[in-house]
Amino acid sequence: MTDHSDTDRRLFLQTAGLGAAGMAMTALGLPGTSQAALLAPTRPMAAGSSPTLGPLRQIRAGELDIAYIEMGPPKGQVAILLHGWPYDIHCYEEVAPLLAKAGYRVIIPYLRGYGATRFVAADTLRNGQQAALAQDVIALMDALRIQTTTVAGCDWGARTACIVAAIWPERVTALVSVSGYLIGSQQANVMPLPPKAELSWWYQFYFATDRGERGYEANRKEFAKLIWHTASPEWKFDDATFDRSAQAFDNPDHVAIVIHNYRWRLGAAAGDPKYDALEKRLAESPTIGVPTITLEGDANGAPHPDPAAYAKKFTGKYAHRNITGGIGHNLPQEAPKAFADAVLQAATPA
Repeated sequence: MTDHSDTDRRLFLQTAGLGAAGMAMTALGLPGTSQAALLAPTRPMAAGSSPTLGPLRQIRAGELDIAYIEMGPPKGQVAILLHGWPYDIHCYEEVAPLLAKAGYRVIIPYLRGYGATRFVAADTLRNGQQAALAQDVIALMDALRIQTTTVAGCDWGARTACIVAAIWPERVTALVSVSGYLIGSQQANVMPLPPKAELSWWYQFYFATDRGERGYEANRKEFAKLIWHTASPEWKFDDATFDRSAQAFDNPDHVAIVIHNYRWRLGAAAGDPKYDALEKRLAESPTIGVPTITLEGDANGAPHPDPAAYAKKFTGKYAHRNITGGIGHNLPQEAPKAFADAVLQAATPA
């Protein structure tokens, strides 16, 4: 899930005895994660299909071979929908048909480390930092020859969409972000939160340990189901719905990407130097000037900021919507019409 607090838990890491391990990190900066594991060869895999979304397509985009769903008219206005952790493209299984019916060309990619998306080269760092995920979207747009798009997402996808809108506004017609402005930085993560708030991020501390990495590797689906329940306590999903998404976690790079993502946020893992300039810009918390709608569910079990705390980060046309009815963290899948309406209206929010 997306860390909305932008706080560094360095004191926790020191108390847990991880400070020394951090100083001994490899060039990748991942304590307990071998370079060999992070650079594991990519296994070939056919793109396949989704029983609810249709056939997957595959395209070379930057350092990835990205698997994605495309729906709607080829020359329609584009909307790129981005999922988060521990979710997948099926967040949008009901959103996509609504947008396609309205004339949108809908693109839903598997993020790096999910589904049939693969790294092109075996020696590419399995990097989960925010800048890498955002660059993947631009690479996908370039590969598909998409000049401009509405970007929309939840969790990791919302953070990524915010970054794309902030850094490449000329490529973005509008933004829809669940839980608002989510751009973070290691530099901002200096002060710890009160203990009750820190408790909400228990899994990040767990992932910062060797035990946590091994535990996630061994129990990734059970772990995901726990997060689904705690982040969306009123969402009555069935086993078939979960199992459909859980297949995405079988990606050979999934654990490495997830562990690096959360360790990077804590300052317990180094990023790739090629993203240093971009991360420096993101650390300045850039404003977002494209038309934006932010959304929040009334039963979100994941920590999230008050909309008033981030409203000023959006300097263009802007609206916020609270979605009621027991809607949790996975808002697009729990309230697909509300999410689709936001995408359709984002270019001219009320």
